[in-house]
Amino acid sequence: MCSLSSFPPPPGKRQTTLYEKDGKLLAGTETDWKDFAERFSAYPRVSVVRESARHPGFAEGAANAFLQQPESIWNQAFVSWQERGFIGFLEQLSEYSDSSIVWSVARFAAKSLLLGTRWFYKQGLFFPHLLLSSEDMCKEFSLALDWSKGHVRAFAWHPNCMKFAVASHGDMIRVYSPDASITPMLKHRSQRNITDMAWKPHCTSVLAVACREGILLWQVEPTSLIARPSSACASLLSRPEHNPVTSISWHPKGTLLASASAADCSLLIWNVTMEECVPLTRIAGGGVSLVRWSPDASHLLAAAPQSLLRVWGTGHWQFDRWSTQQGRCQAACWSPDGRWLLCSFANRPAVYALSFPDPSKQGSEESTAATWSPHPDVAFGAGLPVADLSVVEFSLPLETPNGGSPSGGSSSGETVRVGGLVQNMAWDQHGERLAVSFRDHGQYIALFRTRTAPTFEMFPMGFVSGPSGESAQLISFYNGFDSGSLLTVCWSNGWVSHVPLYYCPILPIDSVGTEARFPLAQFGSPRLYSTEEVQHTG
Repeated sequence: MCSLSSFPPPPGKRQTTLYEKDGKLLAGTETDWKDFAERFSAYPRVSVVRESARHPGFAEGAANAFLQQPESIWNQAFVSWQERGFIGFLEQLSEYSDSSIVWSVARFAAKSLLLGTRWFYKQGLFFPHLLLSSEDMCKEFSLALDWSKGHVRAFAWHPNCMKFAVASHGDMIRVYSPDASITPMLKHRSQRNITDMAWKPHCTSVLAVACREGILLWQVEPTSLIARPSSACASLLSRPEHNPVTSISWHPKGTLLASASAADCSLLIWNVTMEECVPLTRIAGGGVSLVRWSPDASHLLAAAPQSLLRVWGTGHWQFDRWSTQQGRCQAACWSPDGRWLLCSFANRPAVYALSFPDPSKQGSEESTAATWSPHPDVAFGAGLPVADLSVVEFSLPLETPNGGSPSGGSSSGETVRVGGLVQNMAWDQHGERLAVSFRDHGQYIALFRTRTAPTFEMFPMGFVSGPSGESAQLISFYNGFDSGSLLTVCWSNGWVSHVPLYYCPILPIDSVGTEARFPLAQFGSPRLYSTEEVQHTG
């Protein structure tokens, strides 16, 4: 099994990763990093300004700006519900000072419910995340590190063209493209607490934005010269109880959009053209926090806020369920051909791999239909990890006065801790580079070399380091890089930088369609695999 202890030491504290060459990650000083970014100008490096986000708890009319109007207890309670959840609502009612008999009874009932709710919460007897406020729920289930205070809340590369969208702390979205003369800025009154973004495949102008009130669909024409598109360019997809939306994923052909809310037990499949949806409702798990469509469109991952994930087969819309004691599924990504799913869990510093048979073989003797199980040598739900990400300590290399490393490779005696629980994962379009960011030690990103044929393998490559003292908030790969892979990192200081990984892909993807077809061996049934079972030859 691959482990962080097998990695080479990370760059020094004043060194930043520049690029990969000949299978090694090369680093330089911050000056080298800036010079390299200037030469690598085809892919814009941007700096996101942290705006203040002021969203009122209730609608403000013109009269409110000039007249002091009394606010009813129900309006106060409603605002408390929005800001602090159900407990805030009960606290507001229990503190109301009206002495009437009706309010005395209501106050006693609110205090009793508050006491009982807190006891149930401490005992964990039901889904505790449902007690969170809308903002706290976004913070808990967003893939962005330090979502509530960081500069960047969401990031999305377009799958078919060279442009990306960045959502800042103030819920302002900017669209960057090297060919555009202006940078469109997207702002809408319903665009609050952004958690996720996704460009519609095979369409250059449609951007889906997951936020507190639902999903905003922006129509951003690439030839437009308008720097601030109006609200008329956006439409809101919403459904009662399906908010906040914590994750979205497009069908690879762009025909459907899947949306998930940790507060709703229904996974919604939207026909965005008709603005209609079909709910897939399952009570177990207490909601859906993460959704990922496989690149071949044959499977749809739906992870619950509790220790449960489902993988839907889109042929007949039946699902298989996997329970685990490792916490909820924190991050997940599919291989380019849709045959492998990598996932990590909230309470375990490890990466798991699940395999699925070729959809074209479903129903044949070589494939079992509609069922899959973990590795046969372990109990159901336990599985075998393919990478151990437990925290390890490294001695940093000695730095020269100009910030470089001496040729002797001497140690400075200073140590750094790397690894731990996973925050996010990203897999490139070739299935050959996997990037993993961490929750508690976010200053380094672990980069693995992966192989999916004839079986799954992982090999250590190195650590990607950013500006000194900064952590990786979000990571993503660009699909259109011709010389290998391009890793994009959103750092905690607001910088969005690109790390080119130069290599020759072993199995190039089909440049025409979105579905990669790899000559993988056939499996009798989908299983969990471990690299301990593979003889490493490289």
